[in-house]
Amino acid sequence: MASHSTFAPPKLADYILTERLGSGTYATVYKAYSKGDSREAVAVKVVSKKTLNKTSMENLLTEIEILKTVRHPHIVQLKDFQWDSENIYLILEWCSGGDLSRFIRSRRLLPERVAQRFLQQIACALQYLHGRNISHLDLKPQNILLSGSVLKLSDFGFAAYMSPWDEQSALRGSPLYMAPEMVCRRQYDSRVDLWSVGVILYEALFGRAPFASRSYAELEEKIRSDRPIELPPGARVSADCRDLLLRLLERNPETRITFTQFFSHGFVDLEHMAGPDSLGKAKELVLRAVEKDQGGERAAALSLYCSALEHFVPAVHYETDRSRKETLRQKVSQYASRAEELKALVASDNREHFEEARTARDVLREMSRDRPRLLAALELARVAIAKEDSGSEDQEVLDLYQHCLGELLLALAAESQGRRRELLHSEIKSLMNRAEYLKENIKMQATQKAVSQDREPLSESVRSSCCLQ
Repeated sequence: MASHSTFAPPKLADYILTERLGSGTYATVYKAYSKGDSREAVAVKVVSKKTLNKTSMENLLTEIEILKTVRHPHIVQLKDFQWDSENIYLILEWCSGGDLSRFIRSRRLLPERVAQRFLQQIACALQYLHGRNISHLDLKPQNILLSGSVLKLSDFGFAAYMSPWDEQSALRGSPLYMAPEMVCRRQYDSRVDLWSVGVILYEALFGRAPFASRSYAELEEKIRSDRPIELPPGARVSADCRDLLLRLLERNPETRITFTQFFSHGFVDLEHMAGPDSLGKAKELVLRAVEKDQGGERAAALSLYCSALEHFVPAVHYETDRSRKETLRQKVSQYASRAEELKALVASDNREHFEEARTARDVLREMSRDRPRLLAALELARVAIAKEDSGSEDQEVLDLYQHCLGELLLALAAESQGRRRELLHSEIKSLMNRAEYLKENIKMQATQKAVSQDREPLSESVRSSCCLQ
């Protein structure tokens, strides 16, 4: 951003332009207030007509056209546009928290759960744009603004209407966030936005972009390289987060994650994004949980409580009123406590079934000595059970269960009628119950951790430094 200018800002009939916020090649942005009773704060993007060539004029008209048609909580709203003999003025929604680049720099790097919340908001906006065949083509932290703890995509100066099969070759955007196919001047399509999201997520988590360089030549050399992207040594991120990062930062657009896969990815988890409907979803699930609980259906009640808690945590985060937030936290603690009690009861119920299954498993193992692959899958199941029984209740054990179940289901499909098939069917059912129970435990641990961490939540820290003016 350029420093504050000594020149007086231009005059507008309905607004008083005050401080200069920054400037680029074609535009200068000012903070302004409406002259009406509301004294509403806005941002005014002033574009000098004499700096515009044919391409930049087309880009500006596309930006106005796109912003006039889109309405989304995570996209900066164009309130109006005006012009006079010298300038074109875009009157935009005011975002008091500055941009994401400044936010990341002020904290050096962001905790994974904070980066995830930001990513969900970016994904939500992209899903809306993608559904309308709009590509941003200049996604970077400087073009993502903060209003409280809400992110908003801004600066659609390079945006274009592109259906998924449209291709372009014009160079657009900022080199550090450009997809390799764009830097290499090849044909590209809307998938370049997914690469940019990967760079933004990497920077949020690790404090620097994956291709941080001292010069454009060094940057271009790194981007053109064939070496796969690696996370920084000692990077501590979840398996889901690592998977998403590496699939977004796939140099070849043909093997890069697709938009559909991105929107449904476990780390993006749009289903549990903090929003106005989080509390409604949570309440609906908790009512069903209480009903099952009162009916003595412990396992079903536990599952529903866990699902409800997954929506309660974002609901707590979304709530801005302090007293309502605290009331919600207390409710969440009550439901989490009841889920803990149910977990112990379900564990007790399961112990008896698991013991019965152990005997059948030994018989099945004896009957499978002529089937090495089946025997290996049963051994994998034994290892998973042993780890779980010794107190390991983590994703690694769940992955073991899922792997052995995959193998056992293949074996079941190939097994003819008889005693071994019956035992195998019973074993798969027993292992599925164990895996389901473990999954609920992992989910509950993550929820409880999120509830305790939310005592010093992002929303508080962001509001203290970026509260609405």
